[in-house]
Amino acid sequence: MIAALFCRSRRPITSSRAMASSAFGHFNGAGSQKRSHFTVTSLGRWSSLNKTLPAVDKISTIHVYDFDNTLFKTPLPNSALWNGLTIGMLSNQDVFINSGWWHDNRILGATGLGLDKEEPRAWEGFWNEKVVELVRLTMKQPDALCVLLTGRGEARFADLLRRIVASKHLEFDMLCLKPQVGPANQKFASTIKFKQELLTEIMETYKHAGEIRIYEDRPGHTQKFIDFLKDYNNTQRVRPTRGPIQAEIIQVTDTQTSLDPVVEVAQVQRMINEHNEAMRLQPLHLRPKALRIKQQVFFTSYAIERADSQRLLDLVKIPSGDSTRVHGNNIIIVPRPCPPHILTKVGGLGSTMTWQVTGTACHHGSIWAACVTPVPASASFHTENPVPLVVLALKRGARPAEAAKINTWSALPPEKRFTFTTTVREKAILRVEADDPRHAEYESLHASKASKASGGGIKRKHNGDDWNPPKQPAADAAAAAVAGRGGGGGGRGGRTGGRGGQAAGGRGGGRNGGKGKGRGRGGFSHYRSLDDVGPRNAVPAEVNYDEAHPPANAPTGPRGGKRGPNGGNNVTDLQSYY
Repeated sequence: MIAALFCRSRRPITSSRAMASSAFGHFNGAGSQKRSHFTVTSLGRWSSLNKTLPAVDKISTIHVYDFDNTLFKTPLPNSALWNGLTIGMLSNQDVFINSGWWHDNRILGATGLGLDKEEPRAWEGFWNEKVVELVRLTMKQPDALCVLLTGRGEARFADLLRRIVASKHLEFDMLCLKPQVGPANQKFASTIKFKQELLTEIMETYKHAGEIRIYEDRPGHTQKFIDFLKDYNNTQRVRPTRGPIQAEIIQVTDTQTSLDPVVEVAQVQRMINEHNEAMRLQPLHLRPKALRIKQQVFFTSYAIERADSQRLLDLVKIPSGDSTRVHGNNIIIVPRPCPPHILTKVGGLGSTMTWQVTGTACHHGSIWAACVTPVPASASFHTENPVPLVVLALKRGARPAEAAKINTWSALPPEKRFTFTTTVREKAILRVEADDPRHAEYESLHASKASKASGGGIKRKHNGDDWNPPKQPAADAAAAAVAGRGGGGGGRGGRTGGRGGQAAGGRGGGRNGGKGKGRGRGGFSHYRSLDDVGPRNAVPAEVNYDEAHPPANAPTGPRGGKRGPNGGNNVTDLQSYY
């Protein structure tokens, strides 16, 4: 059962020696002062626990456990909240004065319900229980040295990690965090260098140990440990100090989690406030711009609750497979931040609207949709498409905007029609960037400056007063929605600018808010809280950051790939930065 969670690394080593530090160099002059002997007393200086280490002759095996996402489910920046550049900023210790996500113990302390509430309940649900079981087995093994090893900074995290492991009643012989300077005045260029230095000292101290096992979640670190220990054993065969050791690196499936979104944004805002306050003390000519959180809006829609979304999806037969993407979660109002006059018409963010589903359609075997009508039929509304519709699913390569081309709907029998309630919301993502008084707080990252300057650029879309429905010879599916409405037929079918539910964030909008606010470059009097990110256009904020139902191709943060030079676009390997 346990073995199924891990992948033991026994594959041939193909990486060059340059990838791995010479193990012998750590104690033979390359990485630290030359050592003539090793003792449990000197080794104990690496540990943050006040306990005596086992005698050298009592240990025959060494078990080393990583903390973050190996033993404990550590919160990572939420890619549903932040764009990729911001996740890179949060992970880079050189951006914020308090060193960012991995170096601020209050982030880890905010896990779950927070330190005060989680400690009594031992952070239930935040452990990799299979690894916990392995730690308990190591604790019962009298000839095993049990080590918890993490690259988190000793000064900020030692007390917190002691409390976390103690709450779970886990007992380690050593709890090792990265110090600024090692016991022998060593300097560490990276986390992996620190870990290699410590592992060398452990193996040299416990000379009778014939085996070492390391549990690690990061493939990059796993490979570096393999290279390092191969190098170490090769050196031992040439210039032995304790003899080769049997090494096994166990790749653990990582167990990531996220903070509560409100808590996460509040924590990042706190980091920004502290950073801005510190920067304000710098000389004016050296003072950078203040940082702030801004919102990038992809589209505004009538959002559908999950239960109703599933009922809509059940109306059609959608093929399974990776080539089909399921939607069914909204009725698009506009594919951008909603202009004030349209927002007023639909009742503002957070307002509700009731609809009845009346028909379904499949367009060229690539788009599945359901058409709806407002309840009551006289209700005021605005939609991106000429017929109010819900895009249910798309084949790969199809765009939500193409649903506007549907002109034949299959009417649903009365017993299959149902009503559901929607809420006006924005699909948005947050970013952290330098404050610019020329830009509005809610301005999209890709907004057209020309259209902003002119106050125009909003393409004409459809609302309940000005669209002509397509012909529906098969049914009355959408005709009910047209009752009592006349008006011209503006732009239907596959309009060049209509992007439906796609992430056309920031096109048009005429959003001049924020200009002339006179923030000034050197002021830095911008201590903000979540309350400061308040109403826009006097409308209560109703923003959807849930990535469970994103629009097709909408960027919701990194999804893999190699990390960029400024901190990376890959949320799956963020721990490389601490």
